[in-house]
Amino acid sequence: MSTARPYGAIAITALLLALLPVVVQSNTVINALVTAMIIALAAQGWNLLAGYGGQFSFGHAAFFGAGAYGNAILQTRYGINAYAAMLAATAIGALVGAIIGYLSFRSGLRGSYFALITLAFAEVFRIIANATPVTGGAAGTLIKLQVSAANFQFASRAIYFWIILALVTAVMLLMRGIERSRFGAYLVAVRENENAAAALGVDTLDIKLRASTLSAAMTALAGAFYVQYFLFVDSSIAFGTWISVEALLAPIIGGLGTVFGPLLGALALHFLGEFAKAIAGRIPGIDLALFGILLVLIIAFARDGLQGLLTRLSRLWRARRPA
Repeated sequence: MSTARPYGAIAITALLLALLPVVVQSNTVINALVTAMIIALAAQGWNLLAGYGGQFSFGHAAFFGAGAYGNAILQTRYGINAYAAMLAATAIGALVGAIIGYLSFRSGLRGSYFALITLAFAEVFRIIANATPVTGGAAGTLIKLQVSAANFQFASRAIYFWIILALVTAVMLLMRGIERSRFGAYLVAVRENENAAAALGVDTLDIKLRASTLSAAMTALAGAFYVQYFLFVDSSIAFGTWISVEALLAPIIGGLGTVFGPLLGALALHFLGEFAKAIAGRIPGIDLALFGILLVLIIAFARDGLQGLLTRLSRLWRARRPA
């Protein structure tokens, strides 16, 4: 019973979210949910590397863009089926993560140095994508609209939501498994004190490389799904700072180093932004301003994020209930 309980919470959450398109059939709301789930998936990748491993990245757009462009190029230029293209794009993102991780960690980069090198890689990729014919240059790449399940294109937005929700749920289950595994314990040990972990016999380079590769694969999968949903990508979308910012904000606000943190943070950020735009009349930058305010409030009053805040409130409520 105790073993199944952590996984049961994920399953119940996924079931409740899956009912949303049945209750709320507005395409605007469903589109917002799909976008939030894409951010949650990318944020899970960032959370694995930074939240659990302590390796903070400012350039997860490099992996998101690798998955996005990989999916688009494989379909438009090589005629590869959408499902195979998404898998291949995820593998390409994992390879990019392994290469960047090896070059960085082998050189002993940590902390702000690692964060800056990932940011530099993302910017270099953006410049290359903006000037390379194979990516469509500044005009970007457009996937032909052919609505068919065989092409991973559906007329109903709800189907996209259920698919991305299934991917997010699978990654959350994977993260829960990592939490309870030896790899997860080593990863936390590296985060807390890398030198002490190495002195105890932990191969810190191997652990960080595995985390970087898996983190990049998750984020690349988010990028590949983004392209499959919107059927378009350009350099500012694929390698723009927006995805790096949202991928790191979601876990910090939701709960850094937790399974539910990226999901809670992504939902809170996205719907807060949409609410702000609806109230403020589409003032440019209002969502970013609110993101900053929310981040300051979380750091000031709930340093363990929304998940930690909800946990404390739940314990307080149970403690005050009559016996």
